[in-house]
Amino acid sequence: MYKKGLYTIVENRPLTAAVWRMVLAGDTQYIVRPGQFIDIAIDGLFLRRPISVCDWDDSTVTIIYKVVGKGTEAMSHMAPGSVLDCLTGLGNGFATDNGSQSPLLVGGGVGVPPLYNLCKRLTAEGRRPTVVMGFSTAGEIFYREEFEKLGVDVHVATADGSLGVRGLVTDAIDAAAAGFDYIYACGPVPMLRALYDRYDVPGQFSFEERMGCGFGACMGCSCKTKYGNKRICVDGPVLKREEIIW
Repeated sequence: MYKKGLYTIVENRPLTAAVWRMVLAGDTQYIVRPGQFIDIAIDGLFLRRPISVCDWDDSTVTIIYKVVGKGTEAMSHMAPGSVLDCLTGLGNGFATDNGSQSPLLVGGGVGVPPLYNLCKRLTAEGRRPTVVMGFSTAGEIFYREEFEKLGVDVHVATADGSLGVRGLVTDAIDAAAAGFDYIYACGPVPMLRALYDRYDVPGQFSFEERMGCGFGACMGCSCKTKYGNKRICVDGPVLKREEIIW
């Protein structure tokens, strides 16, 4: 179930040259799983902007977004105290009831944020997650310290080798992450496909997709799975590895 409501901006600041962190105050009771998202109405634009949830508590929700178009550009100019019309509690998020003890969390770019609350949840449940983060260059890295403060091992891959392992997330995994029994991943499709092809362990992958409504009415984000057509906004964005059709 999702909720429509008004949310007040508490914080809106850059983490890197293009990535921003926004904290909103409002009703968060409908956010129940890591990997869900909110849909933000922006003045002058017809469609809402779906942004994954990074973290939340009883009264605030934290999102991290990259400035890539008119909507996110407008968001970067919003001041604390501004009020946003949002849909919250959208999507099917990550589930942790799978028996894994040493899960691997893999994020590519702005696919990293929804893994943060997931990591908090897994550690609270006594699991031993390892985090691998992939970026193009060192200047794009964010939230590494926040993950490390959770007491987990964090490994970074940069395409240009400016920090961590040179190459892709798979290079960092092969170099430093061993013995994992499950994969949680969020990022661009080529990254997800590479993880699927390279590591034969169960997992859950969060997919990015253009959305019209965000709550399943328009059918614009439907995709084929082994169990029939599913809507990324409602049945996803998280899909189990075994149901994915590439």
